[in-house]
Amino acid sequence: MQKKKYTVVANWKMNPETLSKAQELSKGVEKGLKKNSNTKVILCAPSVFLPILTVKKSKMISWGAQNMHWEKQGPYTGEISSKMVVGSGATYVILGHSERRALSETSDMVNKKILAALKSGLTPIVCIGERERDPQSNYLTTLKQQVIETFQKLPKASLKKIIVTYEPVWAISSHQVRPATPEESTEMVIFIKKILADMYGQQIVAGINFLYGGSVNPEDALSFIVHGNVSGLLVGHASLKAKTFLQIINSMPQN
Repeated sequence: MQKKKYTVVANWKMNPETLSKAQELSKGVEKGLKKNSNTKVILCAPSVFLPILTVKKSKMISWGAQNMHWEKQGPYTGEISSKMVVGSGATYVILGHSERRALSETSDMVNKKILAALKSGLTPIVCIGERERDPQSNYLTTLKQQVIETFQKLPKASLKKIIVTYEPVWAISSHQVRPATPEESTEMVIFIKKILADMYGQQIVAGINFLYGGSVNPEDALSFIVHGNVSGLLVGHASLKAKTFLQIINSMPQN
């Protein structure tokens, strides 16, 4: 019987402060990884560090960017294109993160970025999630619209190349009302899958890899895998210390 594969993604955000610290962090993670692990580890670093970090090829670690623009080139000061991401040595890119959406990034923009990433051969890690939960459950309507607008008009064959991350904004440390539970993750992943199945068919959706990303830590990581209806995690703050991040990685089931 084939082992189930897991995915753990580190989102370093605007950290660390220097290239040397980024190199130290990545080396610390790689050194602690188990060689026969069934977990894919992806480090999403600031784009300025990627060309150096990716020089040394590793079978243990893959690299990703944290954002990109949908245009190939042009007057977009401060932006990077998908080809630039590829040229930096990254093979993944986070798109639609709640912190980008908070800066007025719309689902339509994220949709354009997904298409551009796929055309360049990148694997998009697309974040979806509600900002808050109201007693009337209006957040379900809002989330449904976000999913439809984010994933509209994508080639069916490309859906299996996309990683979808359920990211409840209200559970993230900078906005946290309370921690999310694995049962809430299960509920919302089922909800997102239903919307995507209505758009593209159940068979297509069955091939999509789903992650959970909401202030994951070593204490709750395994419970989200076992009870959260996901096969991986997107880790923010806890990925900035190699020891803590390795605890999360090594908590993945070795079935």
